[in-house]
Amino acid sequence: MAIFLEEDLLPLSLLADLLFCERRAALHQIERAWEDNLFTVEGTHLHKKVDDDLPVESRGDVRISRGLMLRSLRMGLIGKADVVEFHRLGDESGIYLERGAGLWGPYPVDYKRGRMRREKGFEIQLCAQALCLEEMLHCPVPEGALFYGKNRRRQVVSFDEQLRRETEEAAARLHALVRSGRTPPARYAKKCESCSLINLCMPKVTGVRKNVGRYLSRVLADKP
Repeated sequence: MAIFLEEDLLPLSLLADLLFCERRAALHQIERAWEDNLFTVEGTHLHKKVDDDLPVESRGDVRISRGLMLRSLRMGLIGKADVVEFHRLGDESGIYLERGAGLWGPYPVDYKRGRMRREKGFEIQLCAQALCLEEMLHCPVPEGALFYGKNRRRQVVSFDEQLRRETEEAAARLHALVRSGRTPPARYAKKCESCSLINLCMPKVTGVRKNVGRYLSRVLADKP
């Protein structure tokens, strides 16, 4: 099993970018391009509200940790969890948080702007957090949740074998993309209109359907 070095770890948040658009992930990581729009500003504001809360909080049988750093040397990922809840367990497999308090099970919660919807990239990003927690804490993390700020509702995500496999495949794809050092060509789609990088990417102008060679051939052919 390959183990990544610390300097080779990639931001866990790039997995959502990758699933949305490989070019977006490459622009962020390879070309270090960034630009805000309404959606990213709303997302930043939501995460800031989470960060401004107490870093550790107790609510009965739930302990809440905010801004917990995560890492997986196996998948080559690093990041920060918005929230990791620790739920008190019975005799199940978990971790000890303090002497005499029994076992506790980690439960990652990732905050997203907008209304609740199914988004594979978000589920994979959350699953990657769970896999990091399992590697760090040596206990199972079977479930987590996505919290949507617009309607303040949670979407429970079960980390089944298929989602775990897709997450590990996405991490491998991300590393392969970054190792290549090449940004994929633009492909315009409706989702591009919500991307903060649309003005830098210019998918309608530079898309793969715009073949410069064919254009020059036509221009030269028209010359007397």
